[in-house]
Amino acid sequence: MRISARADYAIRASAELAAAAGDHAVTAETLARAQEIPHKFLEGILTALRRDGLVTSQRGAGGGYWLAGPPEDVTLAAIIRAVDGPLVFVRGERPSDLTYDGAASSLLPVWVALRANVRAVLERVTLADLVAGRLPVDLQQLVDDDASWENP
Repeated sequence: MRISARADYAIRASAELAAAAGDHAVTAETLARAQEIPHKFLEGILTALRRDGLVTSQRGAGGGYWLAGPPEDVTLAAIIRAVDGPLVFVRGERPSDLTYDGAASSLLPVWVALRANVRAVLERVTLADLVAGRLPVDLQQLVDDDASWENP
């Protein structure tokens, strides 16, 4: 599975907004600087997040962006979907839209299981978790396993 630069940047910028916790609007320039994200690229990402209702914005003096809701209600899955669409694609299609024949017929359940596992992580981790530096206990156990850090 690949996480696009767009999704990575969207999560990082959203984490900055969560850290501001609605105290004030944060400009795109400030977000770009804080996370070393190309400013023009970030503008497009923020537009997608706003279109999906994850962030709100205000133009003018004192304007900028802020989260549309509490950080504990915004999952990483929601952010990725807002900027990239469905979490798992196979050849540009959702696994549930595929069919396989013959010896490859049992491949479909593999793709569906992969999607379920990706969801199991990304739908549980929120911006509040990121800002607090914590993960759900079972996910932290995965991270604590040295094998998780190895590239076979």
